[in-house]
Amino acid sequence: MSKQLLLGDEAIAQAALDAGLSGVYAYPGTPSTEITEYIQTAAITAEKGIHNRWCSNEKTAMEAALGMSFAGKRSLVCMKHVGMNVAADCFINSAVTGVKGGIIVVAADDPSMHSSQNEQDSRFYGDFALIPMYEPSNQQEAYDMVYNGFAFSEQTGEPLLMRMVTRLAHSRSGVERKAQQTQNRVSFSDDPRQFILLPGNARKRYKLLLQHQDDFVKASENSPYNKYIDGPNKKLGIIACGIGYNYLMENYPEGCEFPVLKIGQYPLPKKQLMQLVEACDEILVLEDGQPFVEKQLKGCLGIGVKVKGRLDGTLSQDGELNPDSVARAVGKENKAEFAVPSLVEMRPPALCEGCGHRDMYTVLTEVLRAEYPSHKVFSDIGCYTLGANAPFNAIDSCVDMGASITMAKGASDAGVHPAVAVIGDSTFTHSGMTGLLDCVNENANVTIVISDNETTAMTGGQDSAGTGRLEAICAGIGVAPEHIRVVVPLKKNYEEMRQIIREEIEYRGVSVIIPRRECIQTLARKKRNK
Repeated sequence: MSKQLLLGDEAIAQAALDAGLSGVYAYPGTPSTEITEYIQTAAITAEKGIHNRWCSNEKTAMEAALGMSFAGKRSLVCMKHVGMNVAADCFINSAVTGVKGGIIVVAADDPSMHSSQNEQDSRFYGDFALIPMYEPSNQQEAYDMVYNGFAFSEQTGEPLLMRMVTRLAHSRSGVERKAQQTQNRVSFSDDPRQFILLPGNARKRYKLLLQHQDDFVKASENSPYNKYIDGPNKKLGIIACGIGYNYLMENYPEGCEFPVLKIGQYPLPKKQLMQLVEACDEILVLEDGQPFVEKQLKGCLGIGVKVKGRLDGTLSQDGELNPDSVARAVGKENKAEFAVPSLVEMRPPALCEGCGHRDMYTVLTEVLRAEYPSHKVFSDIGCYTLGANAPFNAIDSCVDMGASITMAKGASDAGVHPAVAVIGDSTFTHSGMTGLLDCVNENANVTIVISDNETTAMTGGQDSAGTGRLEAICAGIGVAPEHIRVVVPLKKNYEEMRQIIREEIEYRGVSVIIPRRECIQTLARKKRNK
């Protein structure tokens, strides 16, 4: 087959297409977005009728993928690491139901928080669910793992979790493709109760999952992605997980002097692990993310072998792994090839010039600061979060998707007035609607600003599930129609916006203001493509 230059994300997407994918289910989030976008634009997607529309959130994506698996077909689920928190209910239970058609769940982690709220490590989710996991070290492995992983999922009867990291997702390498497979036909489980998790059946399914754990370990011991590479210097043994193996090899282009256990598939391969432990005086764990493997080693090895890594300070407990930090960990001289010139200033991200969010914040902050000194503004996840920065300094919180509305409600319950929530259109349909329902049920004294730019702008302009329907959704949830106010955020409309904000803050109940103007970036793209 052909060789292509692909991002790590694109390698995953191409592998899924080549492996007979029937549907991708995802919500956009960096660094996972390009997987779904690649599938959406591939010629084979339209030819074969592969499902490729964005989902409202990660939970609905995981559930829809399980439904496709129920029908015997192969599905891919894609999200960033914090999306795993949203998908967790179905994800954990899917390990108990098992699968019919193969499912691969891709969790793209973001060490160093380039565009995220935390550094959580998705390997803990796979361990929690008791299912096999993949962690590629390069783009070719990412391709191979997905291409072969669907069959492995069907063989084990379990979903697989694949953990990516930002650097691998967004870097390119040559990838050798394999033969195109056909899609599975519709078929159903031989057990008609497999997917019915009533307690009596769930207990049986869980026992079955536990019985398979030894098989998963044996699969890891025989996996081509886990390799023991011997070395002459037994003072140190190195466990290199995923991209950590690449960083190690950059420091040893002629081969590492220490024995190395390369990890790409979990659970940990006990046979190779004990081989390393018995041969070496100390163990160094290189993993990009939290000390997942290091904690397991310290738990099962006791005090007989010294284990070094993030927990003992050999490596920093936060931030990305990189070739320089690995060099220091193995005692090599750290030779930085480049330095940042002193005249270079960091440029923080900012709202685009001409963005509707700018006009919304300008008027909102004018009214609140001048007339309501006790105000608090609870923001959400999206471009508008940049209202935290100068010159606006407009928000008081940003925690997770949908939290703006429910935090504003909680603050209002505590006596804060005015309690204002700022949320985007895509985030509102992702996880803000249920918070609005809570507000309506108690007639909470909150003012909710749904800043509608008619797209999912933060991740590149994907479709937004609520476009053209926000007023109907709010009314359907129970907001009084006279307190659903739509404005166009432009300078010529500032006085109208001020008046509406004042009126809705003074109203003692749930009110929704929708400043609506298309994202200037997506608008510019549309004009260029005409």
